[in-house]
Amino acid sequence: MLAHTKGKTKSRLVRTFSEHWQMLIMALPGVALMFMFSYMPMFGTVIAFKRYKVKQGIFGSAWMKPLFRNFEILFRKNSQAIVAIRNTLFLNFLFIVVGVAFAVFLALMFNEINNRLYKRVTQSLSFLPYFISTVVVGIFATSLMGYESGTINSVISSLGGEKINFYARPGMWPVIMLIVNIWKGAGYSSVVYLAAITGIDASYYEAARIDGATRRDEIRYITLPLLLPTIIVMTLLAIGKIMNADFGLFYNVTADNPNLYPTTDVLDTYIYRTLRQTGDMGISSAVGLFQSTCSLILVLVSNAVARRIDENSALF
Repeated sequence: MLAHTKGKTKSRLVRTFSEHWQMLIMALPGVALMFMFSYMPMFGTVIAFKRYKVKQGIFGSAWMKPLFRNFEILFRKNSQAIVAIRNTLFLNFLFIVVGVAFAVFLALMFNEINNRLYKRVTQSLSFLPYFISTVVVGIFATSLMGYESGTINSVISSLGGEKINFYARPGMWPVIMLIVNIWKGAGYSSVVYLAAITGIDASYYEAARIDGATRRDEIRYITLPLLLPTIIVMTLLAIGKIMNADFGLFYNVTADNPNLYPTTDVLDTYIYRTLRQTGDMGISSAVGLFQSTCSLILVLVSNAVARRIDENSALF
């Protein structure tokens, strides 16, 4: 029975390859790149459990005693790491919730534009910030919020007000980073939702108009419910990266100002700073392994919740 099952499976694989060999060959470069840059580096995670020395290499370096010593240093004896984890979770959760809502709103607005030229121009303008380098965005931020010659403080001074030292007020920066993140990424994210909206069958809207539905009713009872599976999938994908912040954005926009670490220091900037200052790859690898593990758990839990809400909206 087992041999028969194996033979049946083998024949199915041969038939699949013979029918779709062109597509499989086309997929080979992508599979090879993913294996090289996503799977092979996984062997390096052993550094998190070793006292890594460059001369001795990954496998020649001694194991930590106790084995989880790097994690103990990270979580028990380093308050900066705890702050970085808290900031990463809070800011990314804020970016996901507000960012998805704003991207959906933007897609709905684009869908309401009837003039094709105006629609293309507005879409292009909203899409453009995504391609601007974070270094340039950081220069923009400094030009706007600089204390001595920043545009905002210049306007405040001309109106007789007192200048605001943005780079000495960490409490303001979660909102500032949220605004920058939405400005930079909402236009790009809205494209997916707009594509999903344009794919909705027009007969639904025609039937709604016959029944006397207003444009607002169409959005509320047709567009949003049919857009929900796409929103769930995009949210799940974003949750998978909730422990990974945009290093370039946080590093350049804040100008790596130590005064802002209490609210803007995230795991990516913390890893970079730790590796630069101490050269300890063990702790840096421990943080990276912690990020990946937490992201995996969050994706599995979120996917299970999504499957309960709508089985067709789950990733797997």
